[in-house]
Amino acid sequence: MHSRTTISPELREWILATTRAGHGIPDVLKLMKDNGYDPRQSRSIVAEVLKLPLAALHASTDKTTPAGLRTRHPEPPSVTIDGHVLDVTLIVDTPTLRVLDGILTEQECTDLIALARPRLQRALTVDTDGKHQVDQRRTSEGMFFTLNELPLISRIEQRLAGLLGVPMNHGEGLQILHYLPGQEYEPHYDWFDPEQAGYGAVTAIGGQRIASVVMYLNTPEQGGGTAFPEIGLTVTARRGTAVYFAYEGGDRSSLHAGLPVLRGEKWIATKWLRERPFRTQRQA
Repeated sequence: MHSRTTISPELREWILATTRAGHGIPDVLKLMKDNGYDPRQSRSIVAEVLKLPLAALHASTDKTTPAGLRTRHPEPPSVTIDGHVLDVTLIVDTPTLRVLDGILTEQECTDLIALARPRLQRALTVDTDGKHQVDQRRTSEGMFFTLNELPLISRIEQRLAGLLGVPMNHGEGLQILHYLPGQEYEPHYDWFDPEQAGYGAVTAIGGQRIASVVMYLNTPEQGGGTAFPEIGLTVTARRGTAVYFAYEGGDRSSLHAGLPVLRGEKWIATKWLRERPFRTQRQA
């Protein structure tokens, strides 16, 4: 057994490289065990390197729950999916984050807005029981499309599935949000906290969330970007562009916020991905 109390640069880089390559935390911990590391020490090391709470690592290695899928991270300079070319213009390692230009065409953006506009209602969040609720931190209007609801929705879902290597049925329904001047979504996490009451209920319909894709359907006149305060990054909202970020194990550096719209309006389409096939409450 190794008895290291510090993390060597080589081990740190290996852990980062292995997770960037799409391997889950259970895989990393197994490889470390195979190479002589004490499992308890390995969890502490991985938690420190990935900046994760230990509780999240315990949840990700719980043997009573089958290991879920993980997304494949798009790499530069570009990715082609069924003839559709996306440019990868920004990479961040922690959290795993990519800015993707051209994920939607101008016509797709226009059509999504037109389809969503008549169905807008006060945007909701998911509570600890897996039900949707009004949250004062989110002041926009929104709506959900069901999976495969329309040919346009199916085409976008298939594009995301091919891009990220996760089957379509692992995605929640595509959500469209509309922000007017002054409206925002305050800092929050998209993943579910294992220590919160109701964690079992909200993950029973598809497991933990593992990644988000926020697609911008228009360019606000001013404001409306997506901020990641833990890393000092703001992604500008630009029509047809998206920010993809993954947060396996509950990465706290994935804290993010929809900044207030200062002039004009903002439309976005958001896709949340789960580690297992997602079932709606009516299916559960």
